[in-house]
Amino acid sequence: MNRVLDLVAFIGAVVLGFVGFVGEVAIFTFNGLYRIFQPPYYPRLIGKAFMEIGYYSLPVVALTAVFTGMVLALQSYTGFSRFGAESAIASVVVLSVTRELGPVLAGLMVSGRAGAAMAAELGTMRVTDQIDALSTLSTDPMKYLVAPRLLAATIALPLLVALADILGVMGGYIVATEKLGFTSGTYLSATFTNLQAEDVISGLIKAAVFGFVIA
Repeated sequence: MNRVLDLVAFIGAVVLGFVGFVGEVAIFTFNGLYRIFQPPYYPRLIGKAFMEIGYYSLPVVALTAVFTGMVLALQSYTGFSRFGAESAIASVVVLSVTRELGPVLAGLMVSGRAGAAMAAELGTMRVTDQIDALSTLSTDPMKYLVAPRLLAATIALPLLVALADILGVMGGYIVATEKLGFTSGTYLSATFTNLQAEDVISGLIKAAVFGFVIA
């Protein structure tokens, strides 16, 4: 009987802890969104966060996108050539990159680089009582520290993904024309024929969500 009660108590503690964590995250998210639209505004801090999250992440995102497009085209050719479906490589590359791989890979790269940096910076500020000092000076820490990063990341990720889409398709184009024997006109024609606006838009929306979640 005691073991059953202990098990029930353990499950209850886990559930209550999870619900409490979800509630804290929800409240934090709501406060961050509210502070974005509430004056005063800090354009300098937003610009600084945009540079740290977006501009400084360009090299790693660009390299990842180019080589992903190259590998995707090469491996697609390896599989499709067995069924005589080599003509589908262009559509597979452009749809995979714009709809899924671009947002996911850019989000992972930014999370590993900028996300870790933001966590370390704010963690250091908490340990050294800098956040408490902001409150003492009548400055809202959510407005001063959190809102600029949320806004900057939400804007920067779609821009990074747009660049990743272009570079990923370019990587597939390079491999297809230089290695796999495709003509430039044929590959580009197949790419633009199969690409639709909603493919790009869906990827950019995912990128904005990823940017907000990362921040």
